[in-house]
Amino acid sequence: MTRENKLQIIPLGGLGEVGKNMTVIRYNNQILIVDAGLAFPDEDMLGIDLVIPDLTYLVENQDLVLGILITHGHEDHIGALPYLLKNINAPVYGTRLTLGLIQAKLNEAKLGHVDTHEIKPRDTVRLGTFKVEFINVSHSIPGSVGLAIHTPLGTIIHTGDFKLDHTPASGGILDIHKFSELGDQGVLCLLADSTNVERPGFTQSEKIVGQNIDDTFAEAEGRIIFASFASNVNRLQQAITAAHKHNRKVAVVGRSMVNVVAIASDLGYLDIPEGTLLEVDEIVNQPVNEVCILTTGSQGEPMSALSRMAMHDHRQISISPGDTVIISASPIPGNEKAIARNVDMLFKLGAKVIYESVSGMHVSGHAAQEELKLMLSMVKPQYFIPVHGEYRMLMKHAELAAQMGVHQENTFVIENGSVVEFTRHGARVADKVQAGRVLIDGLGVGDVGNIVLRDRKQLSQDGILIIVLTLNGSDGSILSGPDIVTRGFVYVRESELMLDEVKEITRKTMLRCQQNGIREWASLKNQIRDVVGKNLYDKTKRRPMIIPILQEVKELNTSK
Repeated sequence: MTRENKLQIIPLGGLGEVGKNMTVIRYNNQILIVDAGLAFPDEDMLGIDLVIPDLTYLVENQDLVLGILITHGHEDHIGALPYLLKNINAPVYGTRLTLGLIQAKLNEAKLGHVDTHEIKPRDTVRLGTFKVEFINVSHSIPGSVGLAIHTPLGTIIHTGDFKLDHTPASGGILDIHKFSELGDQGVLCLLADSTNVERPGFTQSEKIVGQNIDDTFAEAEGRIIFASFASNVNRLQQAITAAHKHNRKVAVVGRSMVNVVAIASDLGYLDIPEGTLLEVDEIVNQPVNEVCILTTGSQGEPMSALSRMAMHDHRQISISPGDTVIISASPIPGNEKAIARNVDMLFKLGAKVIYESVSGMHVSGHAAQEELKLMLSMVKPQYFIPVHGEYRMLMKHAELAAQMGVHQENTFVIENGSVVEFTRHGARVADKVQAGRVLIDGLGVGDVGNIVLRDRKQLSQDGILIIVLTLNGSDGSILSGPDIVTRGFVYVRESELMLDEVKEITRKTMLRCQQNGIREWASLKNQIRDVVGKNLYDKTKRRPMIIPILQEVKELNTSK
């Protein structure tokens, strides 16, 4: 009996969240990976640097992976590649700028040779039984593409991040003709970007931002400090163009900004007129009305260049009255407080800060409702899977699809790890694979989990109290201590009476344990932790982390 052919779509990231986008397309024993992105940590992920998808499923099936298809060069689509390629040897396909940004990340990760293939829109690549067409889309970074993945059971279209922009800063417009042509030929399933589904109408064009930037540069009398996402190459180009037009020299500050400007310039994606770019050391000596500084920090990141300027902590640039600071980005959910704190500090230092969404200094790179409807009407998919968005966004996108004629039972609002399986008989959610988040802390990958995060949260809220005791190895009596060390709980000099009481409670607890024959260290520690914890909570309404440390020594022989 022959085995039935199965086509599976398995999202490993990007569903029920914004970021760490990654999708697996599997036909029998052949796998393609679409994107490998990261996300930035939530506020409650204390000390965490980055978040990437759980790669367990791919590592377990690494011999089946034929290729990695990258839609564009933003971090939420390429940031996990170094971690993926450490475990999986597969060719990577992307446009010229995308591969340039990827190569910089791979060099930083000290990865050896990686097989990369440059593609252009309308190119076709064959990988096993798959035929992949790359389709030009408009986004906030040049070299963005959607994908048409032709399989024996039908065509899957993955839009990547896109919007309909008739006047983009660069990169060409959405290839409406190709999407419509594929729709006429028949599309099995559409996976479409849901990021802006809650916004009615159309997303505004980059051309509007370019005009507003130009007007602001013309009016500014002092220095201009322009903060944006480093990877928003189109926006950087608009700032550089406006600076050159108004006789301003440009300096680039912030490691990621310096890297992206260098890569995009070398590859021809940034047009920087000769003599416009100066080093930071050179630009500080320029007249203030002839200076523009491109910087990172549009999201209020604590260690970014703009944040350090706002805190008067940047070693080269200080904010002065008369400076104009332009924050050309919309807040990522969760970053609003950090951005507001920076804006307040910049105002206090005398700068004029342009940051509001109504300022016209930023437009989204993602499609709003009418553009999403257009995509659905062009592609006319039999099945639909909304991707790239939090759960409410996926549900809203499903509602739009229903309005556009996609049968409700043919739309799958799923979560990371769900397996949507297609056969010649139809489609269903068939299974679930391991998926989730892996936390990156320094050089550690996945060694920080929920228990460690819980401990960090407790430490950040109530501090720590350590009780040190030295016990007689013969009878368990106290030879020295208790000694108390506390950090982040109370100021010791003002709490001596309370800490002396903790010492006395600890002695009494140990004596009671000794009388009851309790000698096991785990039990002793739990007894101390429970009694001291209750006492401290009654007095302070705080729950510090209490760590009893017991040392055992043999009783000293004092005989001569």
